[in-house]
Amino acid sequence: MPPTSNDAFSFDGDWSGQLVATAIHTGHDLREETASHMVLDEATRLREEDPFTDAIGAACPARLVVHRSRFEVDLNRAREEAVYRRPEDAWDLGVWRETPLPDDVTERSLAIHDAFYAELGERLDRVAERGPFVLYDVHSYNHRRDGADEPEAPGEDNPEVNVGTGSLDRDRWGDVVDTFMTTLGGTQTAGGEIDVRENVRFKGAHLCAWVHGRYPDHGIALALEFKKTYMDEWTGQPDRARIAALAQALGETVDPVLRALGSSSAR
Repeated sequence: MPPTSNDAFSFDGDWSGQLVATAIHTGHDLREETASHMVLDEATRLREEDPFTDAIGAACPARLVVHRSRFEVDLNRAREEAVYRRPEDAWDLGVWRETPLPDDVTERSLAIHDAFYAELGERLDRVAERGPFVLYDVHSYNHRRDGADEPEAPGEDNPEVNVGTGSLDRDRWGDVVDTFMTTLGGTQTAGGEIDVRENVRFKGAHLCAWVHGRYPDHGIALALEFKKTYMDEWTGQPDRARIAALAQALGETVDPVLRALGSSSAR
């Protein structure tokens, strides 16, 4: 797939409410100059991105979708770590033709990081002026890393949805978290109830910590890692029916979560 000139990220939906969904690793685009320095093959890059997480969050009222690949700039890392410089920064993958990447290329990628957090901050400042809010930080993770023909990772250590709350004040907002998990986990799909557990594989990263740091009295960010049972992580082929079912299930959590948010805020 050739690199494109799409905007790095876009806002969509109705931002007049108190719940937002982000898909910050769903992007696959690269700037022309970034692509010219990259040696990582496209299939491997796609496997480490979070395809279709924008579709999983599509039923949420307000949405922010990132179109650039995390291999250009990783918006779930702090600025100083947002451009992968060495293989150990990127799961020991060789990303660049030359190391380090030229400073001017790196700085133009970091400018996207700056713009993303500046523009998201402006939006969320207005949301926070109305009261507490919830942000669904939608991601995905691989569970067949041993190979396309190898068994998947054991289910006991790999829930279908991992809810990361590592930087969240659970004493204050625990009812919101519990409502989310109970509602999503109680959803009946063609594959049965959705297996939802907390902090089993992931506890959340920079975006959630940034929300909780900027809005300590108002922001509730849940890092949602969907296991890639909704696609073939080796070929990239999606299961459209499963994606639609997960999107509907996530959308159905919105009203219960906002009610729990209102009750928690009133205490």
